[in-house]
Amino acid sequence: MPQTDAAPEPVDTASTAAAPKRHLRYRRRLRSRIILAFVLLGFGLTTLFAYATNWTRTRVENQLVEDMMNRNIAEAARQFELDPANPEFPVDQIRAFVYTPDKFESVRINRPEWYELSDGIVTMTGVDEAGEKFTYKLAVRKTPDAWFFLAYDMTQTARGESQFNRALYGSVLLFTLLSLLVGWWAASRVMSPVSELARRLKQSGRSAEPEALAAHFPDDEVGQLAEALDDYAKRLTDVVQRDREFNADVSHELRTPLSVIRGAVELLLSRPDIDDKTRNRLQRIQRAEQQCTDLISALLLLSRNERGHGATDVARIAEQLLDVHRTQVAGKPLELRLEGEHGLVVDAPEAAIAVALGNLIGNAVKYTTRGEVIVRMLPNAVEVIDSGPGLSAEDAAKLFERGYRGTHAGHSQGGGIGLSIVRRLCALYGWEVRVTPGEVQGVVATLTFDAPPASL
Repeated sequence: MPQTDAAPEPVDTASTAAAPKRHLRYRRRLRSRIILAFVLLGFGLTTLFAYATNWTRTRVENQLVEDMMNRNIAEAARQFELDPANPEFPVDQIRAFVYTPDKFESVRINRPEWYELSDGIVTMTGVDEAGEKFTYKLAVRKTPDAWFFLAYDMTQTARGESQFNRALYGSVLLFTLLSLLVGWWAASRVMSPVSELARRLKQSGRSAEPEALAAHFPDDEVGQLAEALDDYAKRLTDVVQRDREFNADVSHELRTPLSVIRGAVELLLSRPDIDDKTRNRLQRIQRAEQQCTDLISALLLLSRNERGHGATDVARIAEQLLDVHRTQVAGKPLELRLEGEHGLVVDAPEAAIAVALGNLIGNAVKYTTRGEVIVRMLPNAVEVIDSGPGLSAEDAAKLFERGYRGTHAGHSQGGGIGLSIVRRLCALYGWEVRVTPGEVQGVVATLTFDAPPASL
C-alpha cells in the first residue's frame, strides 16, 4: 500500500458496497411547493387587504369623528356666548362641558386628567359606575373666558371595531383555507401529467427497449420533457448496446490469444528436456496468462453488473497469489506467508476473488521494502498485513479512487486502478474492504465477505 510514517484514522470502504452518496439538502416535493405558494399568496394578499381595510376604516372614522367634534365644540362655545347660564348641555353621544374661570380649580380637583390638556382632540379611557371600561374622545379648547370640553362616547365604536377585526381575522382564515383548496386542486392538475410521465418512465426502465413517452402527452412543457427523455433514452440505449458489443468482442478477442498462450505454455512445460531457467520463464508466462484471464472475467462481471457464482476456496487462492509474488520479490528481504485456518468458501467466481485479493496483496508487496507480508485467514474475512511505514492521511482519503497511485508510488508501474477495481467488486458482491494502520507500523487491509463461511 502507499505508505508513510503517519498513522491516520481507519479508512472504511464498506461503504464501497455502494458508491459515495452526496448529502443533499431536504427539498419539498413540487406538489407541496405549489400548494404552499398558493397558501402563502392567499394568506399574504388577504392579510394585506384586511390591514388596508382596517387602517382605512379607522382613519376615515377618526377623521369624521374629529370633524364632528370640532364643529360641536365650536357650537358649544357659540352657545355659551349666547347663553352663559347654560354651561353644560347634552348632545347625542356627546357631552359638552363649559367652565368659567371661577370653576377652573374644580376641573383640577374633579377631572385632573383634563386639567393639563391643551387645545386639540385626545382619546381618553375610564371606568364607569359598573366598573366597565369605556373609551371617549375629548375635544379641548381653552380661552381666558372659559374652558370648553366636548366628550364623544367611543365605547360602542370600539366594540364595533373589535367585532370588525374579528370578522377580518375570520376572513383571512377563510380565504387562506380557500387558497389551500385551490392550491391543492391546481397542484393536482399541474402535477398530474408529470406524475404520469414519471410512472411511464419507471415502467419503461424495466424493459430492454424503453417505451416512447412523447406520444402519450400533448405538445406542452411536459410533452417536450418526454420528447427529450425519449431522445436521451435512445442515445443511452445505443451507448449500452455498443458497450455490450465491445465487451463481448473484447472478451472473445482477448480470450482467444490467451488460450493459445496457455496451450503453448502447457505444451512446452510438458517437455522433459527444457532447462530450469526456461521452465521458470514459462511458468511466469503461465501465471501472467492466468492473471489476465481472471482480470478479464472480473471486468466483464463489472461491465455487465451481474454477480457470477461459484464455490471458491479463499485460502487456496491466497496461497496461489503468494506463490506468484514470491517469484517477483526480486531479492527484497521480504517474507510472504499465509496464516489462519483454511475452510472459508465464498459464493463467487475464482476470478473475482483472485482480482480483489490479488490487488491487496500486490500493493502490500510493492510498497513494503523489507519485513513481511502476512495473509491471515479469519472466519469470514481475509487480512493482508504488511510491515511498511504506514499510510498517509492523503492516501487514506483517496486510496480507492480511480487513477490515484499514492504518494509513494514513485516511478513504479501501474495506472492506479487496482484498488478502484477492488472497490467496484465489493460494491457488486456486497463485500467490505477496510484499510487501517498496523499495530506498530504498516497497513492492515481487511476484505470481509457478506456470506457466512461454508465448509468444504
